[in-house]
Amino acid sequence: MSINTILFDLDGTLIDTNELIIASFLHTTEQYGDRAYSREEIMNFIGPPLRESLAQVDKNRVEEMIVTYREHNMKHHDEFVEAYPTVVETMETLKDKGYKLGIVTTKMRQTVEMGLKLTGLKEFFPVVITLDDVTNAKPHPEPINQALSALESTASEALMVGDNTHDILAGQNAGTKTAGVAWTIKGKEVLEALEPDYMLAEMRELIEILGG
Repeated sequence: MSINTILFDLDGTLIDTNELIIASFLHTTEQYGDRAYSREEIMNFIGPPLRESLAQVDKNRVEEMIVTYREHNMKHHDEFVEAYPTVVETMETLKDKGYKLGIVTTKMRQTVEMGLKLTGLKEFFPVVITLDDVTNAKPHPEPINQALSALESTASEALMVGDNTHDILAGQNAGTKTAGVAWTIKGKEVLEALEPDYMLAEMRELIEILGG
């Protein structure tokens, strides 16, 4: 397998922020929604850019909701967030083997940096493309193309790893190989329907896929 570059989504892929995100959305919809939102509905908000998800609650008050969401999210960040099993040691191995590593996320840079610092992952990623850095978020290929350019890589030698349909579609749109993660809160069947090249039961399987 001629892969030398691996791009990762962050939330739900490398770090477990699901309960934090759900709590922040519930907190926000309780204040601004015209009804109570179920946990299942909130789960559908995970993945797309925040503005896009909150527009479904009240398109006229999105900016207010973003402020409320982010205040809650940042206040409670460190209570909830941790790296998924085998993620840190896998990144150490990949770095030692000389792979070029990057992150492509739909989050804003401030909370991305908080998550990377808290989980000890920051040192592994010289390139981090956030929502602040692009005009078009995933599934548009722009964020992946930007990361590849910064890493001096091409799509044909890259793998995009993610927990959401946006991640798999973005990789396919950019021309990379793709890998879904079975621990996605969406349920791995949602990702399998998009036919990613690989499905990881845990992150350390990447080492085997890449040739040991």
